Amino acid sequence: MGSPSLPREKIPWFPTINYDLCKGTKECLAFCPSGVFVWDEARAHVIVANPFNCTVGCSNCVQICPNQAISFPDMEEFAATLKRLRSEMQQNPPAGKR
Repeated sequence: MGSPSLPREKIPWFPTINYDLCKGTKECLAFCPSGVFVWDEARAHVIVANPFNCTVGCSNCVQICPNQAISFPDMEEFAATLKRLRSEMQQNPPAGKR
């Protein structure tokens, strides 16, 4: 049996913003081609509105942020999580895939 493909919403890869560091420059918003970020007028800062639009493995917005306010999951933890999720999916395939 081949490795099942994980649905994107099961893959925990998306940015987190540290609002203590964020200065609202909107550089991440302007940079991200996937529409992960939006400007929240009420809070006057960028938020991660569409986390699953983030391309798995991309973390380029980290370098774009002048205030180091963006972070991603630790790569070792992320790899372990993917391994666990794939194993679970192999043990419990979606209906119609058994």
